[in-house]
Amino acid sequence: MSGMPAPHPAEFRQRAVELARQGDKPVAQIAKELGISESCLRNWMAQADADEKGSAARLSTTEKKELAELRKRNRQLESVIQAGLITSK
Repeated sequence: MSGMPAPHPAEFRQRAVELARQGDKPVAQIAKELGISESCLRNWMAQADADEKGSAARLSTTEKKELAELRKRNRQLESVIQAGLITSK
């Protein structure tokens, strides 16, 4: 089993970002109250910014999904090509 915790639901992440953006409490305090690290919450905030406003430095969630699908398809095609090369010898 991996050492990575299970991802939090999207609704939880969205609410955490909303709370942090309100500015009523420091980000560190909100993170502690939610049981997550400050860096985790800041990453969620940065990702939300990229998703909402676009960013040259960070892919949007949609772009990340598309990239993962393209990489998977590329691996599949490489396997087909490799299998074809092996059988043609």
